[in-house]
Amino acid sequence: MAGLTKLLNGYIRDKSNQRIDLDDEKYEGKVIGLYFSAQWCRACVNFTPKLVKFYKKYADKKDFEIIFVSADNDEASFNEYYHEMPWLKFDFKQEKKIDKLKEKFDVSGYPTLVLLDADTGDILCEDAIEYIDSEDPRGRDFPWTSDN
Repeated sequence: MAGLTKLLNGYIRDKSNQRIDLDDEKYEGKVIGLYFSAQWCRACVNFTPKLVKFYKKYADKKDFEIIFVSADNDEASFNEYYHEMPWLKFDFKQEKKIDKLKEKFDVSGYPTLVLLDADTGDILCEDAIEYIDSEDPRGRDFPWTSDN
């Protein structure tokens, strides 16, 4: 888990705004999805309910967690948009770290869902949107890899 903790090195929070320790054993072996999205993005707003449905149905079965990484313009928009999401979030105030994550994962459009191995921080899938949206909405082949 040190790989993921080192990579994210920021404030991950839950729905009640409590700080999360990704080194906690409950995250061992998980697939972590970094969800780069924003309220101003129509494609994001349309995709988020599909991701919420997938998450609620499969997160426990597939040992899967999501962290929202916002591209919103202000904290009020971030909070309003995040309200409908059942997963973790990267603190909106961590703008420099968010920018570094976008650069590291070469995020050029929204929404983007990067899947990582929680133990190592290694990239499993560079963008899982299409799998959830149309190719494998039931997650039969989850966790997907970029070379699937």
